Amino acid sequence: MIGLKRILIVTISLLLFQSFTRSQTSSAIAHKPESLKTRTERLQKDIPQLMKFADIPGMSAALINNGKLVWRKNFGVANAETGEAVTDSTIFEAASLTKIVTAYAALQLVDQGKLNLDTPLNKYLGNNYDCGNDERINLITARHVLTHSAGFPNWRPEGSAILPILFNPGEKFSYSGEGFVYLSKVIEKITAINFDDYVKQEVFDPLKMNNSSLIWLDSYKQRLAWRHDWLGNKSFRWEGPGYNAAASLRTTAEDYAKFVIAILTGKDLKKATWTEMLSPQIKVNEKTAPNVSWGLGLGLETTENGKTFWHWGDQGDSKCYMTALVAQKNAILYFTNSSNGLSIADTLLSEAIGGDHPSLAWLNYGTYNPSAKMFLQSVLDKGATVALKEYLIQREKDNTQGLDEGIINRIGYYLLRLKKVDDAIEVFNQNTIDFPESSNTWDSLAEAYMTRGNKELAIKYYEKSLELDPGNTNAAEQLKKLRS
Repeated sequence: MIGLKRILIVTISLLLFQSFTRSQTSSAIAHKPESLKTRTERLQKDIPQLMKFADIPGMSAALINNGKLVWRKNFGVANAETGEAVTDSTIFEAASLTKIVTAYAALQLVDQGKLNLDTPLNKYLGNNYDCGNDERINLITARHVLTHSAGFPNWRPEGSAILPILFNPGEKFSYSGEGFVYLSKVIEKITAINFDDYVKQEVFDPLKMNNSSLIWLDSYKQRLAWRHDWLGNKSFRWEGPGYNAAASLRTTAEDYAKFVIAILTGKDLKKATWTEMLSPQIKVNEKTAPNVSWGLGLGLETTENGKTFWHWGDQGDSKCYMTALVAQKNAILYFTNSSNGLSIADTLLSEAIGGDHPSLAWLNYGTYNPSAKMFLQSVLDKGATVALKEYLIQREKDNTQGLDEGIINRIGYYLLRLKKVDDAIEVFNQNTIDFPESSNTWDSLAEAYMTRGNKELAIKYYEKSLELDPGNTNAAEQLKKLRS
């Protein structure tokens, strides 16, 4: 049971932690530049505390200073059930950090004159890929793909053979993994070899990234870290065949640091190409994130310390992050085997390289909230009706930290997996009350009603989700199924 005393204790702990992270951030900003020794000692001391607070089982981090790898450290366990420690040989999932590797490989073809950034990709491929008869496929270029402005969704509806084009290419930024898969097929056509072989030949081998691969290797059975959910429980890991140019890289912190150094120094790229890669091509959102843009294959941000390039990786129950200061050639990167891995990014960045990072605000992953665990336990003990009533009373009295949209959504889906459908519906419904303008909250509520078998309400809430976000391909696809 969740008593007021316990809530107050957790809230005080949270406030102390927030005070700690704020003081670290202020220190990092106020006393720049700090010595390398100071930064590494602080990281080594604070990371275990951050991991414990955020329920992150395992992590590997690396610090780059003046273009050189100067610090690398492993923490925690690769498998929470066995207690197997993270070591130098532990492999982590790079998730979307794969996209920068794909961009780098594509730009080498640009330097060789084999790929033009502004030539429609279907001219190289010789067909319209999976886009059917949509004439806009004739406009999509490598530049559009690398800047996430091709018009594709992140991923097509599950099981669909058609990849829809949602808007005119170049019209706006819209993050898409599908675009990178499309680009990889074009690269295969140009080079006449499998994309994973091409990347190994042109990226991994030259950079001596000997522990990196886009495809599953038998050695990963002993070396790959297991994913863990937001409660710290071991979930699963992907061991399937094939590759994905947007997401399937498995690597180590040391290997990926070699790659970041290559980007920082422009290795194996012509200077003009490297400069264009790190030049803003499109804003992610002019109004809400004016200092965040996209270059060719990576994020860019303008900070008080100058321009940085950055990217994150999110494979659900494993997450990672990388940020590099271009002029100083300093960078921090880390890999975790946890759903909560990005909740500590702000503190790590402030301690490692200092300054404010608007990209984190744009991503909006938030910091870890210990109240979430307590709320979930309350739902499991008492049911959602009672737990929500107690939570709302305590939130109104400021006795507990409010749960954000993402956390409530996670709890709802966790309940669905436990087949506690009615409890999940109540939790998702509270999310629509707290965040009524979010398309995602209505989408989740609709899915819960669909799981229950209430077709009428599922249609109603998918329609609401689609009204708030016309680009929600999942809602559109589910409505087709429900109406058929």
